[in-house]
Amino acid sequence: MQTNPTYSSLVAVGDSFTEGMSDLLPDGSYRGWADLLAGRMAAVTPGFRYANLAVRGKLIQQIVDEQVDVAAAMQADVITLVGGLNDTLRPKCDMVRVRDLLTEAVERLAPSCKQLVLMRSPGRQGPVLERFRPRMEELFTVVDELGARHGAVVVDLYGAPSLSDPRLWDVDRLHLSAEGHRRVAEAVWQTLGYDPEDTEWRTPIPATVPPRWVARRIADARFARQHLLPWIGRRLTGRSSGDGLPPKRPDLLPYEHLPHEH
Repeated sequence: MQTNPTYSSLVAVGDSFTEGMSDLLPDGSYRGWADLLAGRMAAVTPGFRYANLAVRGKLIQQIVDEQVDVAAAMQADVITLVGGLNDTLRPKCDMVRVRDLLTEAVERLAPSCKQLVLMRSPGRQGPVLERFRPRMEELFTVVDELGARHGAVVVDLYGAPSLSDPRLWDVDRLHLSAEGHRRVAEAVWQTLGYDPEDTEWRTPIPATVPPRWVARRIADARFARQHLLPWIGRRLTGRSSGDGLPPKRPDLLPYEHLPHEH
């Protein structure tokens, strides 16, 4: 991998992870690792262009149907694809179908760009991860195989100790905090061959005194009421948090056109 390569455009494809959920800006919009990465790439490449087609809650079938052909047509230098994790969190998940759809996405995207980026998504320590870990690791095995077969780079966020720390996740326990997104942007930046700005992004943040039992129970109750029950309700009714929402940044435009950049 060359050092400080010249990539002139980036298209991000995926779900809430790539949309940037929980990295909330003062105006109510989300930033996230893809915006941060685009900003850094734009800083070293004049005229850099960026599109983000991600929409929260999307399953891999929806990503293939709604985003893949659009992204391929943009002929960007770099395309990032992260999808399939929402499928693994459903009560019933056909992993053979997930594999086939992810394979279809990679086969269509890899020839349309200079560099396709895939990821082993981060996993938060806790009972949710333990319950779904076998499916997640099966998904990541597919990601590794597709990366090797199609010349895509794979960013191993799942294997980074820092990103499993619950303190780098939002109160919804499903999305990374601003610091988590910053570390993901750094990971992708380095994987693309740029000089590291933070060589310690994998390193866990320093230990703190654990919260008392009562405080943990209050936090657990609040999490269940505000996030877990609505999430379960959407699963049972077949709804998604992204229903009816447009892509975050549907057109491949110069980076300075980002609405939340001032």
